[in-house]
Amino acid sequence: MRRGRSAGVLLLAGAVTGLAAAPAQAQEYRYWSFWDSKGGAWSYASEGPATARPADGDVQGFRFTVSADSAAAGKPRTAADFDALCQGTPAKSGSKRIGIVIDFGTAADAPDGETPPKARTECARVPEDASAGEALASVAKQLRYDPNALLCAIAGYPQSGCADQVSGAKKPSVAPSSQAAGDAQGDGDGGGPSAGLLGGIAAVVVLGAAAVWQARRRRG
Repeated sequence: MRRGRSAGVLLLAGAVTGLAAAPAQAQEYRYWSFWDSKGGAWSYASEGPATARPADGDVQGFRFTVSADSAAAGKPRTAADFDALCQGTPAKSGSKRIGIVIDFGTAADAPDGETPPKARTECARVPEDASAGEALASVAKQLRYDPNALLCAIAGYPQSGCADQVSGAKKPSVAPSSQAAGDAQGDGDGGGPSAGLLGGIAAVVVLGAAAVWQARRRRG
């Protein structure tokens, strides 16, 4: 089973690489993006939640968005304020507290027939070595994954679909090789699909793979 799961993730990674190499026009996707808090401001994460190891007092954000470029991805609309998020959760030896913001996006970004729930905030108390993905899993139930372990839904939203292409007008594309390094972190202004967007999608693949592995380990 482990070999099959790895192969699936590699196949999806290959598909993502193929998108990055496409020179035509940017295609928008509907997906869960992952954000870090830097000095109280949101920044598009440069690594996946399965490998990110936030420290006690950090805040991590998940936003359901539609974009073809990391620079155009919607940021979480709740402030990354750790004191407000975790004021009722005192520090405890052997654990850390991570503020979690889950923004389900706007009605315009919602799949047909669905209404985004209200944004949620949580304070996750997790082991000191826990990843951002483990912090999310500790406070948000009904996480849904596709067969390649890509994170598709948080708290049951959306009900179906997974990083689907969104039909409509396409924007001119900028070749990935010409994009600034900052664009990969959500600070650039190039076209897409950018390294940041593709990295965000790949990040939730890694999150999903880690969650599936942990679930199977517990059953074993």
